[in-house]
Amino acid sequence: MDIDTSQPWGLAIDFAGRATLPEAGHTIYVNVSDTSFNSVIAPDSITGTYAPVDITAQFTESGTGGAVLRGLGRVTVPPIGTAPVVPDQTAIQRAVAAALADFAANVTAHAALCARWTSTGDGGSGGGFGGGPGGTDDPVDPPVDSGSGLSTAPDSAL
Repeated sequence: MDIDTSQPWGLAIDFAGRATLPEAGHTIYVNVSDTSFNSVIAPDSITGTYAPVDITAQFTESGTGGAVLRGLGRVTVPPIGTAPVVPDQTAIQRAVAAALADFAANVTAHAALCARWTSTGDGGSGGGFGGGPGGTDDPVDPPVDSGSGLSTAPDSAL
């Protein structure tokens, strides 16, 4: 991501702290917001300090078989002393990099999960998600052994 040095946060954001940018073939949504619950930006009445500012970058990509993976990056810029947060032109860049890294990790984890749950193709003892014989594509409704009424899904899917 290229930093726009003419912008305080390194990227043009709208009045609500939002921006959209293309990066590494993805459309990434950025949000810059303070973490206070107050609608007025002012020091906390108890601590006397301003709230930190959170920068989030996130995106989702859809794949085959209804798979949806996301990338999420978050950077927090704390106030220094009792002064308000000073914009950091590299914060959005770091959040975007974290979102891309998170997406890459999720792709790797999804591929490993798919490899683990691939059906054996032995005509009925598929075992798990994957849509093959004995499997199901729906982790919310795991397969049930009709003879005993017990679920054959892993405990984490129940």
